[in-house]
Amino acid sequence: MHRENNLQELDKAPVGKLLWKYSLPSVVGMVVMSIYNIIDRMFIGQGVGPDAIAGLAITFPVMNISAAFGVLIGGGAGARTSIVLGQGRKRTAELILGNSLVMTLALGTFYLALLAIFIDDVLGWFGASEKSLPYARDFMLYMLPGLLINNLTFSFSNIMRATGYPKKAMLANFIGAGMNVILAPIFIFGFKWGIKGAAIATDISMFVSMIYVHLHFLDKKSTIHYCRGIYRINREILMPIIAVGAAPCIVNTAGCLINALLNNIVYKYGGDASVAAMGVFMTFSQLAIMFVLGVCMGMQPIVGFNYGAKRYDRLKRAYWLTMVVGTVACLLGTIASVFFPRYVAMIFTTDTALIAACEHGMPIANCVFWVAAFQIVTTNFFQSLGRAVKSIFMSLSRQVICLLPLLLFLPPHYRLDGVWLSFPISDMLAALMGLCLLIPEFRRINRLAAAMPQLAPEN
Repeated sequence: MHRENNLQELDKAPVGKLLWKYSLPSVVGMVVMSIYNIIDRMFIGQGVGPDAIAGLAITFPVMNISAAFGVLIGGGAGARTSIVLGQGRKRTAELILGNSLVMTLALGTFYLALLAIFIDDVLGWFGASEKSLPYARDFMLYMLPGLLINNLTFSFSNIMRATGYPKKAMLANFIGAGMNVILAPIFIFGFKWGIKGAAIATDISMFVSMIYVHLHFLDKKSTIHYCRGIYRINREILMPIIAVGAAPCIVNTAGCLINALLNNIVYKYGGDASVAAMGVFMTFSQLAIMFVLGVCMGMQPIVGFNYGAKRYDRLKRAYWLTMVVGTVACLLGTIASVFFPRYVAMIFTTDTALIAACEHGMPIANCVFWVAAFQIVTTNFFQSLGRAVKSIFMSLSRQVICLLPLLLFLPPHYRLDGVWLSFPISDMLAALMGLCLLIPEFRRINRLAAAMPQLAPEN
């Protein structure tokens, strides 16, 4: 059967070919997800103005709160599904699916209610000024339904990928982004809805993607699918999901806190123009990071399944191939930021002050961005193995352990340049921390491999 072939492929196919097959759709899917944000900022920057971009920059951390809840369940569920399928436990994988649906709906209802009630307070805490608050509020009020819809799409496309359907997971994101490309300019320029038009276009696009994803899990021919008896919350099922999903959840939550601090510090030393420049920098950097995360998503089912199946040679090869690809992607981001920052900024705005701010800050902030791939890939590697503590620590390393103290220490001495300098220093420190954790982990894996019967070497 086709679903059996999907799982056999994870166990038998050459790792390089398998990583390509799984990573390409994942990369396309993640880049397409970034396009939601980029399209909104391109059209709004060109059609509404730099104050609107500053308002959108304020919404980054708020939207990350939603993503944190989604990835807590979806990230953990995807990794756990790969491991239990590698162990041959299909029923457990279906219980993971059902429990994930219930928890995603419950958490989504909770945080949407809180955001709706306290939206102005939340945006103010994240650094909204009198100029940017109206734009940020208009965007977020219309985006609220889309936050839950996005979790129901993105989280469950992780499970779809983990069960052997990388192309379908990619298509889910591609459908939504394609619709957003069409609808955003119509609503912003044609209907003259401004910033709220971008939010409405994104909501509609995400909804169509969500329907596509969940129709897959309603199909009984899928590797796992919705069925009776899988929706009752089971502590033994849920706790491992949360333990593994805690790492990416912490990344997003930490991102919220860092962005709140960042926006306030940048506004203090540079005003709304600098907040907008930070928004351009974060959007561009996120595109490269999304690419690396897409490759990591392709790695995750390979590593998780083969760890469950005790094929340690295959999981190590998947890690190193992912590391090479991720480093190249971040190196290209470094080159663009250092040598062509003006052209990057011009994608988002024609405002000369904003372009000048980007030209100054981006080369500093991304001068060693290429090392960020090591921290990202290693974090996802630990998550794929179910190594929750190491994954959580690595998730905290770049943003909380390194970047946060630097943001508190450097700007009082170097003002706005201190903000930009915080990024390359934190990238280097986080990479060194990752190396200290990775070496003993590989020693542990080598010991496990040495205790196993020798298998044919991987092509």
